[in-house]
Amino acid sequence: MSHVDDDGGSRRDFLYVATGAAGAITVGAAVWPLVNQMNPSADVQAMASIQVDVSAVEPGTQLTVKFLGKPVFIRRRTPQEIEEAIADLGGDVSPLGDQNARNPNLPPDALAVDENRVLEGNEEWLVMIGVCTHLGCVPLGNAGEFGGWFCPCHGSHYDRSGRIRKGPAPENLHIPVAKFVSENVIELG
Repeated sequence: MSHVDDDGGSRRDFLYVATGAAGAITVGAAVWPLVNQMNPSADVQAMASIQVDVSAVEPGTQLTVKFLGKPVFIRRRTPQEIEEAIADLGGDVSPLGDQNARNPNLPPDALAVDENRVLEGNEEWLVMIGVCTHLGCVPLGNAGEFGGWFCPCHGSHYDRSGRIRKGPAPENLHIPVAKFVSENVIELG
């Protein structure tokens, strides 16, 4: 009798395991399309990083490109603009409403001094997401009381380093992940 019970028990165990495995595969097959549809689409993945040729950008001018659905300002500053941006606060960020650099290329607690707002080792290049941090408007370049950007919608004034100086905007213009990949090409993302 025990021989028959062992065979019956083995078959029963096999049926339980096989039924459980089939059920798990069926549930997985049903759930996978729901999970997969939450992945970014191919066009979004293709835009995860872009390369921008900046060879034609003259000192004192700005190029605006679209990245991840937002405008990005790429400004090539003149030596005079750099001097003015550095001298403006003299390294003291205490008068700023937002003292954070808002630069993901640096540690999160980096201060909003001019050198922390530009591309590392390339202080003439200021790359910022061109969206006002108040309500998402696009600020105008070379405007406002501080010679940087001005958002006419509600009166936010940003300086030559993209730091909020006056108005309702709570944060400095954000810096995207960016780096030079060659002498004249900046990669965003």
